[in-house]
Amino acid sequence: MMRAGFAINLGRMSEERPSSHLRRGWTTGACATAAARAAYEALITGDFPDPVTIALPGGTRTAFALALQGLDRDAARAAVIKDAGDDPDVTHGALILATVRRGKAGSGVEFRAGPGVGTVTRPGLPIPPGEPAINPVPRAMIRAAIAEAARLFASPSDVIVEIAVPGGEELAARTLNGRLGIVGGLSILGTTGVVIPYSCAAWIHSIYSGIDVARASGIEHIAGATGAMSEAAIRALHRLPEIALIDMGDFVGGMLKYLRKHPVARITVAGGFAKMTKLGQGLLDLHSRRGSVDLAWLSQRAVEAGATPSLGARLRSANTAMEALAAWATAAEVLGATPTALEIAVFDREGALIARTPFRPVHS
Repeated sequence: MMRAGFAINLGRMSEERPSSHLRRGWTTGACATAAARAAYEALITGDFPDPVTIALPGGTRTAFALALQGLDRDAARAAVIKDAGDDPDVTHGALILATVRRGKAGSGVEFRAGPGVGTVTRPGLPIPPGEPAINPVPRAMIRAAIAEAARLFASPSDVIVEIAVPGGEELAARTLNGRLGIVGGLSILGTTGVVIPYSCAAWIHSIYSGIDVARASGIEHIAGATGAMSEAAIRALHRLPEIALIDMGDFVGGMLKYLRKHPVARITVAGGFAKMTKLGQGLLDLHSRRGSVDLAWLSQRAVEAGATPSLGARLRSANTAMEALAAWATAAEVLGATPTALEIAVFDREGALIARTPFRPVHS
């Protein structure tokens, strides 16, 4: 998935999860590690291990077939095709290419971004600005794989490892990398080496990363939106920079809980009627399969707000929620005693503002 940390195919993430057994896949980090290990061995011995075996962070060892190999006097190249299993991952089928060259004595393993791999340009991510967008766990995996081979062949492990993904810059346009300040391509990601199909973990991690980057850049007003329409509308309403926008999707609870620990001065939660009605009911996961709009609850709130009993009856019998009340109290309860002012904004299907609570401190 993206939403790697940042490479997520946002459109496909909204699809319903198939009900049949789903096949797991491998992260870009695991594929890059396998390619780097094979290239290193070829640089030292002249022979490519195919398949090449690596250790995953949990200790499991797994083998990868090579899709490409090349050797000259100064460098060795090996590549693995990314298999995401049954996950709707934007990087599925991409070629993950590692080029390994000898480095200076004592330099250890140095990393370079090849074509299609991004470079970090903003603070707030686990990799500092100016570095290739190869996350800490994949870096540790590559170092460990090379160290293991270096011991096996009694050879120095001082090398330069360049990771490339042909076509990666185009694929990155379908991810959150641009918003996070990762330019030029994809991120090399993964914490376990394994892709679990339709896992929410990558999306939620991207929410955390977006908040971290915004805070590190001095942003004081963050807006989380349930979809593209509400995001565009709230951005126009407040004239927010892109870096202030968080694509929270249905995971409003995950965003608010993280903001409780990492607060900003102002937070806007934006979405359509149905999603904000669910939030008002106390639901923190707004997906349709996690819970439906309680039309009796909606009807009662409408009557309390001054609607006629007949309108309340019509709301109770409606097939879908077309009106909603403020969800401020639910969100404020999650945020707790943080020094934050909260706003809820509700938009219709055309992006017109229908309801809006004023900014109020959540701890008052």
